[in-house]
Amino acid sequence: MELNDDEIRRYSRHLILPEVGLAGQRKIKAASVLCIGAGGLGSPIAMYLAAAGIGKLGIVDFDTVDYSNLQRQILHTDADVGRSKTGSAKETIHGINPHCEVVVHNTRITSENALDLIRPYDIVVDGTDNFPTRYLTNDACVLLKKPNVYGSIFRFEGQASVFAPHLGGPCYRCLYPEPPPPGIVPSCAEGGVLGVLPGIIGCIQATEILKLVIGKGTLLVGRLLLVNALDMKFRELKLRRDPECSVCGEHPTIRELIDYKMFCGIAPEPENSGNPDEVTVQEMKKALDNPGLGIKVVDVREPDEYEIAKVAGVSLLPLSELQSRFTELDPNQKYYLHCKAGVRSMKALNFLRQQGFKHLKSVKGGITAWSEEIDRTVPRY
Repeated sequence: MELNDDEIRRYSRHLILPEVGLAGQRKIKAASVLCIGAGGLGSPIAMYLAAAGIGKLGIVDFDTVDYSNLQRQILHTDADVGRSKTGSAKETIHGINPHCEVVVHNTRITSENALDLIRPYDIVVDGTDNFPTRYLTNDACVLLKKPNVYGSIFRFEGQASVFAPHLGGPCYRCLYPEPPPPGIVPSCAEGGVLGVLPGIIGCIQATEILKLVIGKGTLLVGRLLLVNALDMKFRELKLRRDPECSVCGEHPTIRELIDYKMFCGIAPEPENSGNPDEVTVQEMKKALDNPGLGIKVVDVREPDEYEIAKVAGVSLLPLSELQSRFTELDPNQKYYLHCKAGVRSMKALNFLRQQGFKHLKSVKGGITAWSEEIDRTVPRY
């Protein structure tokens, strides 16, 4: 992996670092990295690795670019809305460094394809945003003895580590043996995220990858870095490998990839039948247009969200206040509950049902579906 004249000029600031030098830059050029996700974390990871001279960069993503991505997913621009994220990512990366080979995998990573996707690469970097894919990525990396450079973000907080049992450290399951119950941890779409936070965490992940490649510095193996951007505080937790870990322990019980949605408690959607606890936005509109039906619609989003987008005739009772204010509702009244996308309204339904409410429905798709299917003047966010 010799460097040509253009590459020597391009990487000159690396070459004069004694810790990198010509030998280190050759290692970087020879390295291959698989980035799972071309979103908030994947954007800075891919862009900085390409700029640094990584020879081969694989990008796994099945999604398309949405306007709501642009606040943080800097791989993509306004012109890319509606395009595949992998196509947009490849174009951006080649614009940064044409010497970087970009291999796009425009697919969802699954138990069926994960080992084949990961096997050709030296290092895997986790830029995912859901628990089934995190556990899948972890288990595949452990089975293939690949370093898993982990990062996660939520609101103003982030985490980063390097999971590598073959290097003596723990894996993701050593830290989180079991996933949280479904719906307990909101997604970024539900809870929000500061736009620059994935830049902070993604750059930390990219830094760890370069250190892995050149073999210099102290890695985040056995350490979990916690970042609070709101207070700008960094904390570190020491991690140890769990000898009882089900995938990297002394007597592993997981020797092949499993059904990760089932493991995380996510039930498959029944075919050709809807959820009996849900109604459509069309049914919500019918209830609002016909008071004689005796159905009231309650918005369980937070006040800040209600100010962004609201539906006339709908009252607000935030989920965060429901436990202390549910007595304001009539247990004999029929209610349709809605939120942004249907997650929090289902939580509210389950809570109210425990309090004796019987006539409850959650609006499938929430105000997002209302904006798309009923009234496009209601902003999407």
